[in-house]
Amino acid sequence: MASPSTLSAPPSAQALDPRRWLALILLCTANFMVILDSQIVILALPKMSEALHLSPEAAQWVLSANLLTFGGLLLLGGRAADLLGRRRMFMLGTALFLLVSIASGLAPNAEVLIAARALHGVSAALMAPTALSILTTTFPEGSERNKALAGWAGIAGIGAVTALLIGGALANLGWQWVFFVNVPVALLMLVISPSLLRESRDAGLPRKYDVAGALSSTVALVLLVYAVAIAPMAGWLSPITLGLFAGSILLFVVFVAIERRSSAPLVPLRIFRKPNLNGGNLAMVTMGMLAFGFSVTISQYSQIVLGLTPFEFGVRQAIMPAMAFVGAYVGQAFVTRLGFRPVAAACLVMLGAGSLIMALTATGSLSYGATFVALIPFGVGIGLGTTAASAAALSGVAASESGLASGFNTAAQQVGGGLGVAVVLTVLASYTGSGTGGFQSAFVACVVFAVVGFVFTLAMMRSKQATEAGLRAEQQQQTPVLTHF
Repeated sequence: MASPSTLSAPPSAQALDPRRWLALILLCTANFMVILDSQIVILALPKMSEALHLSPEAAQWVLSANLLTFGGLLLLGGRAADLLGRRRMFMLGTALFLLVSIASGLAPNAEVLIAARALHGVSAALMAPTALSILTTTFPEGSERNKALAGWAGIAGIGAVTALLIGGALANLGWQWVFFVNVPVALLMLVISPSLLRESRDAGLPRKYDVAGALSSTVALVLLVYAVAIAPMAGWLSPITLGLFAGSILLFVVFVAIERRSSAPLVPLRIFRKPNLNGGNLAMVTMGMLAFGFSVTISQYSQIVLGLTPFEFGVRQAIMPAMAFVGAYVGQAFVTRLGFRPVAAACLVMLGAGSLIMALTATGSLSYGATFVALIPFGVGIGLGTTAASAAALSGVAASESGLASGFNTAAQQVGGGLGVAVVLTVLASYTGSGTGGFQSAFVACVVFAVVGFVFTLAMMRSKQATEAGLRAEQQQQTPVLTHF
């Protein structure tokens, strides 16, 4: 192992790692596997329920256990990478991902399967923000990082579609194979990580751990995610839903008070003084609402109204992730040239346009052609938007806080996705038995998400000129203490 060297130059002046593009493939593979696993389990759930005799409540917890631990531990996972080493935490998350995949496939009953899925959420909360943090510290801010983020964003849609295409086939071989398929990929990732990824951590922070901050923020996020997950079934105004939301808000207030007084806070509150971080994450929340909410609605519409099988739907909607990949690649060039705000705003216009097309045509009387047309601008918008929002949220962040910023960005997408799904499912449930009216209303809700995101983007993101001026000022003041090995 090479001796550590303290970096005192800004990121743009650091020597570029010659392995960085191979490292990007590894990091994108981790992102792909996290998304593939979460989606493929949904398709295999009926087979699991039949084989293990799961009750409806237990079947729901197979999904919810993973969602709660993943969403609840994202901030902690990202910050642990800054303090303990990014490569170390990435490999720890990958090793846990490998073990829980085996445990899930061998689960003899509901209890073991639910516990394994909860541990899977822990592994994903370590892998996802840590991988994004490594990407941020490997690629300097600007054109190179934007290209890397385009690959990161583009691979996400491919993972979701791959789950639709292979999930049914794997489940027919035996529900265990939706977990066992992870094993060889995770093994390969563990083997090659030491040779492709540099170890780095924040050597400047005191080695103290903000236990109170970690506990309060984690429980607050768990309560928030759980409230959003159960709201469509329990009701948004039910005592349990309101109680969970109130408990989450109270704990977030306690968390802020703890961070103000902590000598080594989990989340230094100064990070929220960055307009692009706030604007990028709020935009990412609405993009998550759109991506997940639109996908759930169009999936149910295509299968219930148009009569497509899950495999047929996966094949026909493959145009959306294909266009997302195109949008991400094109978007990174526009982000470099024009800045974050105009690209994110254009993305939300396209997302709104795709949603509006579906709201106007989801009558059941038109062919799949109308859906195909809607998927094109929506796919391009997703690729453009996630690249621009992630680049904005991670811009101007000190290398020593890249894990924390990555955790925020990943949490914004996950919380937004859960909220989007909860809203559209509530809308659909309120129109039960009324034909296609519920689907049209759910697509209208997606249009509203786009409008809200557009307002956030224009109000909170900085212009290119203001962003560059702010970065120059920060680089003159900062002396990074990121240590590489």
